[in-house]
Amino acid sequence: MLGRSISKNSLILTAFALATAGALALTNLGTQDRIASAERAAQQRALYEIIPLSQHDNDLLTDTIPVPQSGWSDLGVDATGKIHRARRNGEISALIIPAVAHDGYSGDISMIVGVNRDGTIAGVRILLHKETPGLGDKIELKKSQWILNFDGKSLQVPVIEEWNVKKDGGTFDQFAGATITPRAVVGQIKRVLEFVALNQESLFSSVQPPATTSSTGESHE
Repeated sequence: MLGRSISKNSLILTAFALATAGALALTNLGTQDRIASAERAAQQRALYEIIPLSQHDNDLLTDTIPVPQSGWSDLGVDATGKIHRARRNGEISALIIPAVAHDGYSGDISMIVGVNRDGTIAGVRILLHKETPGLGDKIELKKSQWILNFDGKSLQVPVIEEWNVKKDGGTFDQFAGATITPRAVVGQIKRVLEFVALNQESLFSSVQPPATTSSTGESHE
């Protein structure tokens, strides 16, 4: 009788453990899907803030090329980096370049930089950082308008020698009590512009997009 009871209880416990493990696995899978969906939505919002829907007729999320290895060091990215391309009637009108400034006050500052075909900046958005709240976090658009100062700028306006914060003899404002953070951002944006200028012909080569796209911004993967 005792042996039968132990055997029965073991089967019940095993079945319970399997059911629990299955439920946890399904929950985890569902959570991963929701996280991936949220990340995709956040990325899409950032891209479309830089290049509004009215300025392109393709899907910015799917029309991408990998960052060439020659640009990994200057852009601060690796093989996972992707350049998003904006098109009008098949022609590439702008690029959105991923970049990471490794010299922030508290570590890496991840950003995306939109660059128009004429070399001017379409927009910049900070994606991730660990800068000091109330000081360095003013690089975020929701904290201040500072990041909008780069819109329309190029390597000619201001001249390349003035691509620094004012404390270093440049054009761009630093924050009161925080110079390292804006200095890192300014320097990285400048490197993005130099990368695009050096690779202008290949980056803006109008090859066909890799997947079917739509003007609604919806993916057709």
